[in-house]
Amino acid sequence: MRIAVIGYGAIGRFVIEYLYADPSIEVCAVFSVPPPVSCPVPLVDSIEALLATSPQLVVECAGHQALRDAGEAVIRSETDLLVASVGALADPALEQTLRRAATSGGGRLLIPGGALGGIDALSAGREAGLDSVEYSGRKAPAAWRGTPAENMIALASVTSAETFLECDARTAALRFPQNANVVATLALAGLGFEKTKVRLIVDPAADGNTHSFVARGAFGEISTTIRSTTLPSNPKTSVLAPFSLIQAIKKRAGLILV
Repeated sequence: MRIAVIGYGAIGRFVIEYLYADPSIEVCAVFSVPPPVSCPVPLVDSIEALLATSPQLVVECAGHQALRDAGEAVIRSETDLLVASVGALADPALEQTLRRAATSGGGRLLIPGGALGGIDALSAGREAGLDSVEYSGRKAPAAWRGTPAENMIALASVTSAETFLECDARTAALRFPQNANVVATLALAGLGFEKTKVRLIVDPAADGNTHSFVARGAFGEISTTIRSTTLPSNPKTSVLAPFSLIQAIKKRAGLILV
């Protein structure tokens, strides 16, 4: 299967390097701004050039703005788009634009589970009858640096776990684009952005990123907790996030059926 990748940051580089040696998947092009100094696969200088390489799947790994800039063009080219920056879909206008593109004969918009577990069960619970979804995200102070958390809590002075924000999933995803993509995935799989409750926690004792959610409804109750190590190059990102993309790519290629 031929894939193309938008973005060569921490996640894009991880995905490309992992797949590079897989003979069943060809990374035919990468578009990244700014372009990397070196890259093991062909670089292109525009989305149009990326699509001209005829990928069967485009993988977005470049952040919210990249999805806003390129998402519609990819889908309208009748190419499936796998999204890492799911939090960008908390913007109602963007979500509707991409949904319209997909339903008008374009490619499909594919949402990976990311660093969360239990998304398939949550989706099933929504069909059976879902009443509430509550998420908690716990990360070390370093993972919250460079985000609005710095203006909400004194990260350097925290001595024990503290909740610094309780809100809905739309607010969390838009305010923390590098930290809260998982809550957008949760909202899209479950009750939507406004009805999904979010708690963000800074914990100086955390040695990874912990994602937990509890969902209740007519079906019963789902409770999951995932503690993932982080990417060495980016403490904001759980290692499971790029591996979720890799698994989705392999599943799309028909190599994994589970």
